[in-house]
Amino acid sequence: MKLTIQEKSWILYDCGNSAYSMAVTTSLLPIVFGMFDNVSSSMDLGYFNSIASIIIAILSPILGTIADYKDTKKRFFIFFALLGLLTTTSLAFVSPENGNWQILVLFYILSAIGFSGANVFYDSFLVDVTLDERMDKVSTRGYAFGYIASIIPFGISLGFIYFLGMDKVIGYQLGFIITSLWWGLLTLPIIKNVHQLHFINPEPRPVQNSFIRLKSTFINIKKYKTVAIFLIAYFFYIDGVDTIIKMVVPYATSILGSDSLDTFTLLGILLVIQIIAFPCAIIYGNLAKKYSARLMIIIGIITYIISCISAFYITYTWHIFVLGALIGSAQGGIQALSRSYYAKIIPKQNSNEFFGFYNIFGKFSAIIGPAVMAFSTTLTGNARYSILSIIPLFIIGLLVLITLPKEHIVRDIV
Repeated sequence: MKLTIQEKSWILYDCGNSAYSMAVTTSLLPIVFGMFDNVSSSMDLGYFNSIASIIIAILSPILGTIADYKDTKKRFFIFFALLGLLTTTSLAFVSPENGNWQILVLFYILSAIGFSGANVFYDSFLVDVTLDERMDKVSTRGYAFGYIASIIPFGISLGFIYFLGMDKVIGYQLGFIITSLWWGLLTLPIIKNVHQLHFINPEPRPVQNSFIRLKSTFINIKKYKTVAIFLIAYFFYIDGVDTIIKMVVPYATSILGSDSLDTFTLLGILLVIQIIAFPCAIIYGNLAKKYSARLMIIIGIITYIISCISAFYITYTWHIFVLGALIGSAQGGIQALSRSYYAKIIPKQNSNEFFGFYNIFGKFSAIIGPAVMAFSTTLTGNARYSILSIIPLFIIGLLVLITLPKEHIVRDIV
C-alpha cells in the first residue's frame, strides 16, 4: 500500500510521541524521581500520573467538541503538543540536588497533559488523512513505526547515561532533551501537511453551543448504538491491556524477585515488547483488511487471556521474555485496530467530540485493573493470583465486542 503524504505525516507523529511514552513515562523519569532524597518511593509517580489522566479525561470531550469547528482542530493539537514538548524539556532543568521534587512532578503532570491532549486530536485526524478502507493499515502502521522508532532516541539517551554514569542525573537530563527534540522534529510534518477536512461550520456562541452539543450527544448516545456498544467493550478490554502494560514488570519482580530481574534485564523485556510489536502491528493491519478489524481485535483479546494464564506459571527469567513477546504480538494491533474501527463508526464531522469520549473510556478504564490486581494480592497473599484476576475484564470486553457487526455493515446501524 503506497502511503500519501498526509498518511506519512500522520504516522511520523506517532514515531515522535512514542519516544515520550518509552523514555519519560516508563524509564527515565521514575529513575530521576527516585534520586530525590525526600522521596519515599518512585511508585508515588503513579498518583501524579492518575491526576494528569483524570484532568485530560475530563477536558478532552469538552475541548474535542469545540475543536470540531472548522480550522480549530490543528490549533488545539499544536497547543497541547507544544505544552508537552516545552514541559518535557523543562524536566532536564530540575535536579535532585535542589530537592524540589514537586517542581519535577509539576512539569511531569503538564507534559502528560500535553502528550495525552495532543493525542486526542491526533487520533481524530485519522478521519482526515485517509479513507475508511485504508484506516486499519494506516492506524496499525502508526503504532508499528511508533514502537520501533521510539527505540532510536531511547538508545541514544541510554548511551549518554551509560558513559556519563548510571547514577549521575546529567545523562537522564540529556535524555529528556533528546526525547523532546525527537518528538518536536517529527511533529513538523503533521503540522505542515495534515488539514481538517471534516468539520462543523462556525456559528454564533461556539463555546456555549459546544456544551449543548456535548450534552445532546451524551444524552442521545443510544442513537449511536454501535458506538455505545463498542465503547463498553473497549472500556473493559483496554483496561486489561493497559494494566498488563503497566504491571508486567512489577508482577514479574514480585514473582521472581529483584535479584533475578536487574535493570538491564527489565530493559531487555521492554525492548522485546517494542521490537515484537512492530511487525505484529503491521500484520494485524494486513489481516484486518482480509478478515475485518473486529475479528483481529477478538484475536488480540484472546492472546491477552492466554498471556494472563501463561504469566501465572512463570518460574524462570526467560519465561518473562517469552511472555513479553506474546504480549508484544497483540499490543500494537489491538490498540491500532480499536482506533481505526472506532474512527469508521463515528460521524466524521464530530470526530474530535467522539474521540473525546473514546479518551475518557481509555483513561478511566485504567483505574480498575491495577486496583483489582492489588486487592487480589492482598486477599490471597500470593501475587500470582493477581494476574488471573484481570481475565474477567478481557472476557467481558470479548462478550460485548462479538455482538458488534463487521465494518462493512456498521454504517447502516449507527
